[in-house]
Amino acid sequence: MTHLAFSAEWLTQFSDPYSVLGIAVSADDQRVLKRHRAIAKLLHPDALANATAEDAVLASQILARLVNPAYQEIKSENGRAEVLARLRMDIRYKSRQSPPTPSTAESQALLESPSHSLDTLYEDAIASFAEKQYSPLSQFPIITPQILELNAIYLYIKIGSPEILEKRTGVIPAVAARPISYAPVPDVPAGKSEPSYAERHAERAKEYLKKRNWSMAVQELRDAIRLEPDRGEFHALLAIAYFMQNLPGMAKVHCRQALKLDPKNPLALRYAPKLGVETETSAPASRPSPKGDRPLSASAPSRENRKGLFGLFSKR
Repeated sequence: MTHLAFSAEWLTQFSDPYSVLGIAVSADDQRVLKRHRAIAKLLHPDALANATAEDAVLASQILARLVNPAYQEIKSENGRAEVLARLRMDIRYKSRQSPPTPSTAESQALLESPSHSLDTLYEDAIASFAEKQYSPLSQFPIITPQILELNAIYLYIKIGSPEILEKRTGVIPAVAARPISYAPVPDVPAGKSEPSYAERHAERAKEYLKKRNWSMAVQELRDAIRLEPDRGEFHALLAIAYFMQNLPGMAKVHCRQALKLDPKNPLALRYAPKLGVETETSAPASRPSPKGDRPLSASAPSRENRKGLFGLFSKR
């Protein structure tokens, strides 16, 4: 039960149609169409047959007054060009007044990310938010502003770029633009079951982590989490991959998720202190250090951290 009612303020507050649909500003017409259909299915009366009358009314209003108009705005190439021009002009104006001040770890990580991993990090964060934007419905007014902020931060970083290139699917890192030979998945020992597709992605990610190929490890782990989002070890590995790229914001997000799903996960427990993530046995992460040291979450991965990866994934 959401106990929410449609707010007229949402019509002006959520003026970015990309944030309403929960997609990146680089999405092309096929991605826009696919996302609109997915949301329409979630908000359709048939999908809410067991919902309260209030929830059904709220879903109908969000679909009719926000989702469908947002789709109409950006379903065509000309429409997307006009919306992007408007959004970029707004960002330029606001950035002259003051630089953006991110309110979420994801936006802060995006603002601090190196250029080579910007697009991957942005798409990853958008996809993560989109998964829970309309499920449950009470998340809509909470998640949508965070997606709006991510889009704004991304456009702010891209102010100097002549255009935003549309992509039919999620971002593939530049290193993957060339033909790729994926790290092999080890043979299955006799008597053991065949690994799932998600586990195969995770095994390849471990090989990439050993080789310090962080961007490819991120790509493999994102695919693994899309297939099996409730596996704590996948989130722990992704936290390490982000940490090794000096992206503590995203690393912290996935470390927390790993511990939420599996409080005893050894990888997450090992890196939680480095990221300032509180565990069941640790003191609150916000407790001041008696010596006034910098928080561990602000430190870059050390040579010891990187070297230690080679022993993390040995077969037991």
